[in-house]
Amino acid sequence: MTDAQWQLLLEVLDGRLHDPLPVALIVDCPWLPGWAGVSILDYLTDEQLWFEVNLRAANRFPNVIFLPGFWAEFGMCTEPAAFGGRCIWPENDFPFASRVISHYQEVHRLSKPNCRTDGLCPMVIKRLQRCRPRIEAHGHRIRFATSRGPMNIATYLLGHTETLLGVKTNPEEIHKLLQLVTDFIVDWLQYQAECFPTIDAMMILDDLVGFLGPNDFQQFALPYLQQIAQCLPVRVKLLHNDCHGLITARCLRQMGFNFFNFGFQHSLAQMRQAAGPEVVLVGNIPPRDVLAKGTPEDVRRSVRAALEELPDRRRLVLSCGGGTAPGTPSENIDALCEAAGW
Repeated sequence: MTDAQWQLLLEVLDGRLHDPLPVALIVDCPWLPGWAGVSILDYLTDEQLWFEVNLRAANRFPNVIFLPGFWAEFGMCTEPAAFGGRCIWPENDFPFASRVISHYQEVHRLSKPNCRTDGLCPMVIKRLQRCRPRIEAHGHRIRFATSRGPMNIATYLLGHTETLLGVKTNPEEIHKLLQLVTDFIVDWLQYQAECFPTIDAMMILDDLVGFLGPNDFQQFALPYLQQIAQCLPVRVKLLHNDCHGLITARCLRQMGFNFFNFGFQHSLAQMRQAAGPEVVLVGNIPPRDVLAKGTPEDVRRSVRAALEELPDRRRLVLSCGGGTAPGTPSENIDALCEAAGW
């Protein structure tokens, strides 16, 4: 992320209206390797290739703010690996981590990993440290500390179905698991900020909280996300939840997040009403059916329809409703920028 792009995000947060509208996309291994014509495994394991692909995307789309920018991630393996999850690395499919525990009572044997030494966390830090001189030489800076959220990581440790069912059947163990994961996330974010003084933002990704009803969200999501949001004195606090985000949106200010990337199922007007005027909305074009599979005209039409519902475009960043989908073509990203006025 360049200094100019960072300044633009801060101005949007302050409520300044920009024309053209800012455009941002969350990009990582589901999109970047395929777009660049390399395998996912090569992208994740070849440091030079990782740097070149990210730089190529930044140069090809200078009007797009890539979030978080030069993301040194290993898919969904990044955080679960620290807890001992066995990582599966297909050549050209998304990596994933196997379960660590099989029963609720096994939660009590888990201990908090050391993010400085355990799993893939040190690999993330070392990649960024080694590439930082080149990143900055090309006018970019490391601005974001990143992590998957507590419910997201917990489901990889215990199982998705088991974690969500456990909210009702074994709440004590689920709370213990979520607190353990949250404490690890706080350590992980703070360690990233310690290593890179240019960090002034965090990005937390947790789609699983979108499966919780209002009461369960208050108990099993809000206090843990609140602890995470408050752990760093950064200016930009971005939460990504592209699954049933209305409940999340209503709690953003209470949790302490001021940027929200949400699912395309909810209109910008719905989200503005739910989130309030102080939150920056990051959306809301369908990532798969329009941005990835549609035509450039489909993209422009979708942008027009989305913006018609929101006359007040302060604290709005045009994006897709979720991460950038595999197969999204360059011409559709160009159309997104054109529709925003670039």
